[in-house]
Amino acid sequence: MIRTLATALILSTMSLEATAETLEPLEPVMITEWKAVYGRIEARDRVPARARIGGTLVRLSVTEGDAVAAGQDLAQIVDEKIDFQLRAIDGQLHSLESQLANAKTELERGQELLARGVTTAQRLDALRTQVDVFANQIASTTAERRVVEQQAAEGTVLAPAAGRVLDVPVTEGAVVLPGEPVAVIGGGGFFLRLAVPERHATRLAEGDRIEIEAGEAKEGRLARIYPQIENGRVIADVEVEGLPDAFVDARVLVRLPVDQRPALMVPEAAVRSLSGLDFVTVEQNGAQIERVVVTGTHQDGMVEVLTGLDAGDRVVTDRE
Repeated sequence: MIRTLATALILSTMSLEATAETLEPLEPVMITEWKAVYGRIEARDRVPARARIGGTLVRLSVTEGDAVAAGQDLAQIVDEKIDFQLRAIDGQLHSLESQLANAKTELERGQELLARGVTTAQRLDALRTQVDVFANQIASTTAERRVVEQQAAEGTVLAPAAGRVLDVPVTEGAVVLPGEPVAVIGGGGFFLRLAVPERHATRLAEGDRIEIEAGEAKEGRLARIYPQIENGRVIADVEVEGLPDAFVDARVLVRLPVDQRPALMVPEAAVRSLSGLDFVTVEQNGAQIERVVVTGTHQDGMVEVLTGLDAGDRVVTDRE
């Protein structure tokens, strides 16, 4: 081990005679610092499909994970009182229709008697009024029946939007109340929701490029930053094309650009590793010197040199 370290130190100061390419003097360049956080795949809209009437859930045709279209029939709720109301209204209609038919018969008979001078015009006017009253009562009762029919039709629970069923909190046979959710639909597309530490809030901007690891490397765009901070974190939304939606609320690793800083970058080919140490050859006073360096991040075929080189150094590559 002592011999190996001694050899490395000697190599770091020795002059090399080789045919190589000398790069331009090193200048600091701005690189992006990335912050790794986890985002959750969420639906843009979470809309509950609610019961419009109270009653018994007699049919449920969807379950969690099903894809549904807007207006699709999801479930059926039955209120037995509605059938009784319809039968009562039908009975009233039959009675009124019979009374109207009788009133019309009386009106025709009154017209004949008036023509023969047996009755008076006042009596005939009373018969006409009675016919109109029964006709109006039939119209009113018919409208009332349509209201009850609409209530019965509202027992069908429809999907409020196209999307995927995220939750079904009820089962067949359950009693539901008006306004109670039967299913929750996630629609409007899917996106990533992030919770970023608030110290990075001022460094985020809408439109920033986001790197995402969702099965395969993807890129997204920071679409919205919410102004309210919750539990010391800033909430932000990221739009991603082709984001998988098989598992809503799944966590995905995301890298955010949170800062920029100057760094000395050299080609990866200029770095040589020996005995656990990294070396970079520089040209100094016409000679080639190997220096021990500490490397940092790798980006687009370049590697950051943290220590061992200074701005203005001329790096040599393609050593023989």
